[in-house]
Amino acid sequence: MTEKRKGARSIKDIPADILLQLNRGEIETANLTEWLAVDQRLLLKNLLEQNNRVEYLNPILEKVGQLKKQTVNTTNEAIGLGILDLALKNRDENFLSKLSTHQADLVRCWAAYTIGRNNAFNIEEKLEKIKSFASDTHFGVREICWMTVRPDISKNLEESLSILSGWTNHDNENIRRFASESTRPRGVWCEHIDELKQNPGLGLEILESLKSDPSKYVQDSVGNWLNDASKSQPEFVVEICDEWLRKSDTKETQYIVKKALRTLRK
Repeated sequence: MTEKRKGARSIKDIPADILLQLNRGEIETANLTEWLAVDQRLLLKNLLEQNNRVEYLNPILEKVGQLKKQTVNTTNEAIGLGILDLALKNRDENFLSKLSTHQADLVRCWAAYTIGRNNAFNIEEKLEKIKSFASDTHFGVREICWMTVRPDISKNLEESLSILSGWTNHDNENIRRFASESTRPRGVWCEHIDELKQNPGLGLEILESLKSDPSKYVQDSVGNWLNDASKSQPEFVVEICDEWLRKSDTKETQYIVKKALRTLRK
């Protein structure tokens, strides 16, 4: 097993050969610094050249150029949606399937958008297809993939909560975490789910199964979910935390509760 690269602490410290490999899509980013340093336009150009799809480049770059605010996330989304649009028009399913297992994490992020925003799939199909991205070994892919399906989760909330509650018993902590993170009432870098802000009890079919999860990654998400809810329904969150501590006095539940109540206890 090869040792995992640590990655540079600042963009200026990334070795030139590593940056070259990142922009060619030959390696994954090792940390957030590298993730932010990748030139997604150049990565796209290289990807399309490597796959004989250069005719896709300019239409997608035009979409990126039209963005009011160009950030890593907005650029990522615009490229993903651009690829989806062109692949659907050209019935290019082969290209889409290649992207899902590409060695470059940012390419897999684009691929997540081609699933999450593909209107040919209903919410059940989208969630099933996004599952492999939810269990991805790379943090960036895991963060992007829930964002791609969140608008549909919000529109189909009852069905989504029912499906995702089944994910809370999965062996893979990343999949369990997706169930919580994708349904946070407020979330990060995404639109709020008003129905869950007003009635967070709807999310209990997911949260109850995770109240003493052994994974800190999952615990953080559950704590953040309830902290989101505490900003609009504080009494509900206090009651749930009290009940959890009575029923499940484990160090995992204690950690989640502390995180859940941090805004209320300020």
